[in-house]
Amino acid sequence: MTAPGCPAASRPLVVTLAYDGLCTFEFGVSVEIFGLPRPELGDSWYRFAVAAVDEGELRATGGVRLMTDGGYELLEQADTIVIPGWRGANMPVPEKLCSALRLAHQRGCRLISICSGVFVLAASGLLNGQQATTHWRYTDELRQRFPAIKVVDDVLYVGDSQLMTSAGSAAGIDLCLHVVREDFGLEVANNVARRLVVQPHRDGRQTQHLERPVARSRESERLGQLFDWLHLHLAEPHSLASLSRRVGMSQRTLLRRFREATGVTPAHWLLNERLRQAQQALSESRISIEQVALNSGFGSASALRHHFQQQFAISPQAYRKKFT
Repeated sequence: MTAPGCPAASRPLVVTLAYDGLCTFEFGVSVEIFGLPRPELGDSWYRFAVAAVDEGELRATGGVRLMTDGGYELLEQADTIVIPGWRGANMPVPEKLCSALRLAHQRGCRLISICSGVFVLAASGLLNGQQATTHWRYTDELRQRFPAIKVVDDVLYVGDSQLMTSAGSAAGIDLCLHVVREDFGLEVANNVARRLVVQPHRDGRQTQHLERPVARSRESERLGQLFDWLHLHLAEPHSLASLSRRVGMSQRTLLRRFREATGVTPAHWLLNERLRQAQQALSESRISIEQVALNSGFGSASALRHHFQQQFAISPQAYRKKFT
């Protein structure tokens, strides 16, 4: 993260690609998360620019016409490049763009694709031998056209610190928030999510396929109350049996309804929420690791370290040093 009060030129520059036939939702996600000013962060927030990769007038989905901040020269300066959904999975990618992305990657620029934007990264060759994902409608085509890529089905986003790909449009929000969390920490990412009125963190491994049939009104109300109650009682032990008794459902019904609402089991949901609470406590307080573990429901520092290492590949102590 760039320190508050730093010169504008040293703030990280996020550049989003624009092209004829631009996908407006994915483009808007990038603008909303990286391009809006954040006065509460002083002078430390990202700089933002839009780079045209086509010459002439750019027309976006919905009849919108675009003016941009520049062209390929912006890619030479970017710290992060965002590739919105491409104009078509089968549409050719200009070699000039592929070359510019390879050069950016070579100098350490972070590259992010949203939805079918993965086909741009794939065409550049940068994903060969790497894990990547995209919207579930395109995963088979991505696998067939680019067999050197390790296509991961049914996740929200995947990648390392320099190359990241996300699934369908809304998953781009999750990936961009993940980037903010990596750059600025949990509290800032949560504030951005709050302004968006979205869930602050969805695990990248969460499924794309959420079956959401209309729940009976009483069941829906009881589940909402259960989520509220669990957030207030994360430190306590919970089981499927105890939760089903609390909402007055059978264990099978609760498990099914819980999956429909969240895409994960109650145990997985509790783990994610406890990890999130632990992250917040580590970055915002100086209480001991043992106390963080107890407050967030892990029971012991060793259990917290185990799950933290497994989920984030970092220890709680190292996380505290990085984000405090």
